[in-house]
Amino acid sequence: MSKVGALKPKTRKRPNTKKRKVAKVRDYLTPQEVEKLMAAAARVGRYGHRDATLMLLCYRHGLRVSELVALRWGQIDLKAGLLHVNRQKNGITSVHPLRGPEMRALRRMKREDGAGVYVFMTERGGPMTTDNVRKLVQRAAQEAKLPFPVHPHMLRHSCGYKLANDGHDTRAIQHYLGHRNIQNTVRYTQLSPQRFKDFWKD
Repeated sequence: MSKVGALKPKTRKRPNTKKRKVAKVRDYLTPQEVEKLMAAAARVGRYGHRDATLMLLCYRHGLRVSELVALRWGQIDLKAGLLHVNRQKNGITSVHPLRGPEMRALRRMKREDGAGVYVFMTERGGPMTTDNVRKLVQRAAQEAKLPFPVHPHMLRHSCGYKLANDGHDTRAIQHYLGHRNIQNTVRYTQLSPQRFKDFWKD
Protein backbone atom coordinates (compact mmCIF):
# COMPACT_ATOMS: atom_id res chain seq x y z
CA MET A 1 0.00 0.00 0.00
CA SER A 2 1.33 3.44 -0.99
CA LYS A 3 2.24 5.74 1.83
CA VAL A 4 1.38 8.76 -0.30
CA GLY A 5 -1.58 10.53 1.19
CA ALA A 6 -1.58 8.33 4.25
CA LEU A 7 -2.75 10.09 7.36
CA LYS A 8 -0.12 10.78 9.96
CA PRO A 9 -0.93 9.38 13.34
CA LYS A 10 -2.27 12.01 15.70
CA THR A 11 0.11 13.17 18.33
CA ARG A 12 -1.32 13.76 21.74
CA LYS A 13 -1.60 17.41 22.60
CA ARG A 14 0.48 18.37 25.60
CA PRO A 15 -1.56 19.78 28.45
CA ASN A 16 -1.21 23.53 28.97
CA THR A 17 0.36 22.92 32.35
CA LYS A 18 3.22 21.08 30.63
CA LYS A 19 3.77 23.95 28.22
CA ARG A 20 3.97 26.58 30.86
CA LYS A 21 7.35 27.23 32.35
CA VAL A 22 7.69 26.75 36.06
CA ALA A 23 7.48 30.13 37.77
CA LYS A 24 10.91 31.48 38.55
CA VAL A 25 11.65 31.95 42.23
CA ARG A 26 12.24 35.64 42.95
CA ASP A 27 15.86 36.64 43.02
CA TYR A 28 15.75 38.92 46.06
CA LEU A 29 14.84 38.93 49.74
CA THR A 30 12.49 41.27 51.56
CA PRO A 31 13.99 43.43 54.34
CA GLN A 32 12.33 41.11 56.89
CA GLU A 33 13.90 38.05 55.26
CA VAL A 34 17.31 39.72 55.28
CA GLU A 35 16.91 40.35 59.02
CA LYS A 36 16.03 36.68 59.56
CA LEU A 37 19.02 35.60 57.48
CA MET A 38 21.45 37.78 59.46
CA ALA A 39 19.98 36.65 62.79
CA ALA A 40 20.41 33.03 61.73
CA ALA A 41 24.00 33.70 60.61
CA ALA A 42 24.77 35.15 64.03
CA ARG A 43 23.51 31.94 65.69
CA VAL A 44 25.24 29.30 63.58
CA GLY A 45 28.92 28.72 62.98
CA ARG A 46 31.94 29.79 65.00
CA TYR A 47 32.10 33.30 63.55
CA GLY A 48 28.52 34.47 63.83
CA HIS A 49 29.26 38.18 64.20
CA ARG A 50 31.60 38.17 61.20
CA ASP A 51 29.05 36.34 59.06
CA ALA A 52 26.15 38.60 60.05
CA THR A 53 28.30 41.69 59.39
CA LEU A 54 29.28 40.30 56.01
CA MET A 55 25.62 39.95 55.04
CA LEU A 56 24.77 43.40 56.41
CA LEU A 57 27.42 45.09 54.24
CA CYS A 58 26.52 43.00 51.22
CA TYR A 59 22.86 44.04 51.57
CA ARG A 60 23.29 47.69 52.57
CA HIS A 61 25.85 48.42 49.84
CA GLY A 62 24.76 46.03 47.10
CA LEU A 63 28.12 44.29 47.03
CA ARG A 64 28.89 41.43 44.70
CA VAL A 65 30.42 38.46 46.49
CA SER A 66 33.75 39.12 44.71
CA GLU A 67 33.70 42.72 46.01
CA LEU A 68 32.85 41.50 49.47
CA VAL A 69 35.75 39.06 49.83
CA ALA A 70 38.17 41.64 48.36
CA LEU A 71 37.11 44.31 50.88
CA ARG A 72 40.08 45.72 52.82
CA TRP A 73 40.21 47.77 55.99
CA GLY A 74 41.92 50.48 53.96
CA GLN A 75 38.60 51.03 52.14
CA ILE A 76 36.80 51.78 55.40
CA ASP A 77 37.04 55.09 57.23
CA LEU A 78 35.43 54.47 60.62
CA LYS A 79 36.07 58.03 61.81
CA ALA A 80 34.32 59.65 58.86
CA GLY A 81 31.83 56.81 58.44
CA LEU A 82 32.67 56.11 54.79
CA LEU A 83 33.08 53.00 52.66
CA HIS A 84 35.11 53.23 49.44
CA VAL A 85 33.47 50.71 47.12
CA ASN A 86 35.69 49.25 44.40
CA ARG A 87 33.30 47.71 41.90
CA GLN A 88 34.07 44.61 39.83
CA LYS A 89 32.84 43.92 36.27
CA ASN A 90 33.87 47.37 35.06
CA GLY A 91 31.49 48.96 37.55
CA ILE A 92 31.60 52.55 38.76
CA THR A 93 33.63 53.08 41.92
CA SER A 94 31.88 55.17 44.57
CA VAL A 95 31.96 56.23 48.22
CA HIS A 96 29.04 55.20 50.45
CA PRO A 97 28.12 56.52 53.88
CA LEU A 98 28.17 53.97 56.69
CA ARG A 99 25.18 54.02 59.02
CA GLY A 100 25.00 53.17 62.71
CA PRO A 101 24.42 49.38 62.49
CA GLU A 102 27.33 48.95 60.07
CA MET A 103 29.64 51.22 62.09
CA ARG A 104 28.96 49.33 65.33
CA ALA A 105 29.41 45.94 63.66
CA LEU A 106 32.66 46.97 61.97
CA ARG A 107 34.10 48.55 65.12
CA ARG A 108 33.48 45.31 66.99
CA MET A 109 35.20 43.34 64.22
CA LYS A 110 38.12 45.76 64.27
CA ARG A 111 38.50 45.34 68.03
CA GLU A 112 38.19 41.57 68.00
CA ASP A 113 40.10 40.64 64.85
CA GLY A 114 41.12 43.66 62.80
CA ALA A 115 44.83 42.95 62.46
CA GLY A 116 44.65 41.66 58.90
CA VAL A 117 44.48 43.50 55.60
CA TYR A 118 41.10 42.08 54.60
CA VAL A 119 37.89 42.73 56.51
CA PHE A 120 36.51 39.19 56.20
CA MET A 121 39.17 36.66 57.07
CA THR A 122 39.25 32.91 57.55
CA GLU A 123 40.57 31.33 60.74
CA ARG A 124 43.83 30.69 58.87
CA GLY A 125 44.35 34.42 58.41
CA GLY A 126 43.60 34.68 54.68
CA PRO A 127 40.71 36.39 52.91
CA MET A 128 37.48 34.47 52.63
CA THR A 129 36.65 32.96 49.25
CA THR A 130 33.45 33.33 47.26
CA ASP A 131 32.76 29.66 47.98
CA ASN A 132 33.05 30.32 51.74
CA VAL A 133 30.44 33.05 51.45
CA ARG A 134 28.04 30.95 49.36
CA LYS A 135 28.16 28.11 51.87
CA LEU A 136 27.59 30.30 54.92
CA VAL A 137 24.65 32.08 53.24
CA GLN A 138 23.08 28.73 52.35
CA ARG A 139 23.58 27.47 55.90
CA ALA A 140 22.03 30.61 57.38
CA ALA A 141 19.06 30.38 54.99
CA GLN A 142 18.40 26.81 56.14
CA GLU A 143 18.65 27.89 59.77
CA ALA A 144 16.26 30.78 59.08
CA LYS A 145 13.86 28.32 57.38
CA LEU A 146 13.50 30.47 54.28
CA PRO A 147 11.25 28.58 51.84
CA PHE A 148 13.52 28.86 48.78
CA PRO A 149 17.23 28.54 47.92
CA VAL A 150 19.30 31.63 48.79
CA HIS A 151 22.63 32.72 47.31
CA PRO A 152 24.78 35.80 48.08
CA HIS A 153 23.92 37.73 44.91
CA MET A 154 20.32 37.88 46.12
CA LEU A 155 21.50 40.35 48.77
CA ARG A 156 22.71 42.71 46.02
CA HIS A 157 19.36 42.43 44.27
CA SER A 158 17.61 42.95 47.61
CA CYS A 159 19.46 46.24 47.97
CA GLY A 160 18.31 47.43 44.54
CA TYR A 161 14.67 46.52 45.16
CA LYS A 162 14.70 48.07 48.64
CA LEU A 163 16.02 51.38 47.30
CA ALA A 164 13.52 51.36 44.42
CA ASN A 165 10.62 50.54 46.74
CA ASP A 166 11.66 53.44 48.97
CA GLY A 167 11.21 55.74 45.98
CA HIS A 168 14.82 56.64 45.30
CA ASP A 169 15.77 58.04 41.91
CA THR A 170 16.79 55.45 39.31
CA ARG A 171 19.93 57.36 38.38
CA ALA A 172 21.02 57.55 42.03
CA ILE A 173 20.44 53.79 42.45
CA GLN A 174 22.48 53.21 39.29
CA HIS A 175 25.50 54.98 40.75
CA TYR A 176 25.02 53.42 44.18
CA LEU A 177 25.14 49.92 42.68
CA GLY A 178 27.92 50.85 40.25
CA HIS A 179 26.03 50.07 37.04
CA ARG A 180 27.51 51.66 33.91
CA ASN A 181 24.35 50.91 31.96
CA ILE A 182 21.14 52.22 33.50
CA GLN A 183 19.21 49.33 31.92
CA ASN A 184 20.74 47.11 34.59
CA THR A 185 19.11 49.33 37.20
CA VAL A 186 15.71 49.71 35.58
CA ARG A 187 14.81 46.13 36.55
CA TYR A 188 14.46 47.27 40.16
CA THR A 189 12.20 50.24 39.46
CA GLN A 190 10.07 48.22 37.02
CA LEU A 191 9.05 45.83 39.80
CA SER A 192 8.54 48.51 42.44
CA PRO A 193 4.92 48.61 43.66
CA GLN A 194 5.38 52.36 44.24
CA ARG A 195 4.68 52.86 40.52
CA PHE A 196 1.08 51.78 41.09
CA LYS A 197 0.35 53.31 44.51
CA ASP A 198 -2.07 55.99 43.16
CA PHE A 199 -3.99 53.73 40.77
CA TRP A 200 -6.81 53.18 43.29
CA LYS A 201 -8.00 55.89 45.64
CA ASP A 202 -10.18 53.93 48.07
